[in-house]
Amino acid sequence: MIRIGIDLGGTKIEAVALDASARELTRRRVATPRDDYDATLAAIAGLVAAVERDAGGRGTVGIGTPGAVSARTGRMKNCNSTCLNGRPLREDLESILGREVRIANDANCFALAEAVDGAARGAGVVFGAILGTGVGGGIVVGGRVLAGANAIAGEWGHNPLPWPRDDERPGPRCYCGRAGCIETFLSGPGLAADHERITGERLSGEEIAARATAGDAACDATLARYEERLARALAHVVNLVDPDVVVLGGGLSNITRLYERVPRLWGAYVFSDAVATRLARNAHGDSGGVRGAAWLWD
Repeated sequence: MIRIGIDLGGTKIEAVALDASARELTRRRVATPRDDYDATLAAIAGLVAAVERDAGGRGTVGIGTPGAVSARTGRMKNCNSTCLNGRPLREDLESILGREVRIANDANCFALAEAVDGAARGAGVVFGAILGTGVGGGIVVGGRVLAGANAIAGEWGHNPLPWPRDDERPGPRCYCGRAGCIETFLSGPGLAADHERITGERLSGEEIAARATAGDAACDATLARYEERLARALAHVVNLVDPDVVVLGGGLSNITRLYERVPRLWGAYVFSDAVATRLARNAHGDSGGVRGAAWLWD
């Protein structure tokens, strides 16, 4: 059996083919056509054909997207690749590819990959948290993605930062139209903006982490604020979902000190006498989304 996973990103579309034992048979990628829905369909179809040639067989197709399929309309919603919004992506691809296609949010695909054969392998309940350009999340229970009635399960990034301090109210404005969303504090741009507000210095999240490691006091203080906010935000998730494992993905998941410091802090906010939830670094890196898309066919 061949499982094909497609990761439909804003800048690239990546495809992977896995065999029945999860061994990677081939991988290809192309640039994402800019603001062109029809060209995006053609690019996906071309990738499927290419990896099937490489793998020597026909496969199932799962796709991770930067949004979700609306339960009401069957069309795409909440995509930052806006040419997808309002489009019947699944139906169009099924027509082009001549087979059933399964679609899930890219954060759900990340969580699924880590739950099936990654950092949370064997765990009953897994929360995958994306800390990158945005903040997303996915929930996997018993090896299956929890989509939810509205196809938004795990979308913690657009909840307000919990237990806000006085200086965190009302919070930065978010593109969703609200203020104080978790994403505005915990995304890469959110971390950079917080550092700039306090110090007047414009640095990327990666630069802040590197300087903090080198002993820069201001950058260390910025990361300490970030860790405390992340602990509060994840404590909310633990209180609601009570996962066995929380796996971090995205660029900020590479900050090693998070895995030691955040679990020290979140106990103050979790409604329990002890916290058994484990915080883990992802095992698949940037490959998590595309592998998880393949695993949509279990």
